This record gives sequence, structure tokens and C-alpha cells, in this order.
Amino acid sequence: MSRAFTPKVVTANALIEGDVVYLTADDRWSREHGEAELIEDEAHAQLRLIQAEKQRNLIVGAYLADARNGPNGPEPLHFREAFRTRGPSNYPHGKQEARHV
Repeated sequence: MSRAFTPKVVTANALIEGDVVYLTADDRWSREHGEAELIEDEAHAQLRLIQAEKQRNLIVGAYLADARNGPNGPEPLHFREAFRTRGPSNYPHGKQEARHV
């Protein structure tokens, strides 16, 4: 018996800035995890990943990450992905610094 499919989001890094980005349902790359397309079908997830990997002029390192539906859109399931939503932690500026204000 096969295991149930865990919903996914497509994530990558922006080619120029290096920021973590997420593929939205309307084919944009967003820096907000909550705007990502939550994909609940395995075949569709693979198709979206293939489409993302073709965008080498915009992103690098695309992969599928486990997620769940939350009150403000998709939420990461694993620590690594939750950490990636907060951005670099070694800069005195950026996403993590802005959240400490």
C-alpha cells in the first residue's frame, strides 16, 4: 500500500538576489511562503517542478517542499523550510532583522 501524498510547494532561490522564492498558482515567484501554490496532487506537483526548473533565467535549485494549509496560506512542515522563510540570519539587515523591530 502506498503512502498518502503530502501536499507540497515549489521553492527555489532567486538567481540574482539569492532570496528564497515560492511558485504561486499564477506562475509568479513570491518571497512569501503564504502566497505559494499548495499542490495536493503528486502528478501536478511533478509537472509544476518541471515547469519551474525550466526558468533558469530567474531561479536556481527548485525542489518540492512539504507544506500544509494554514490560516494565511501554505505553511512549512519541516524546520528547514520554516527557517528558510525567515531569510538569512547572518546579516544585520533583511527579513530576520526586520522581524525583531
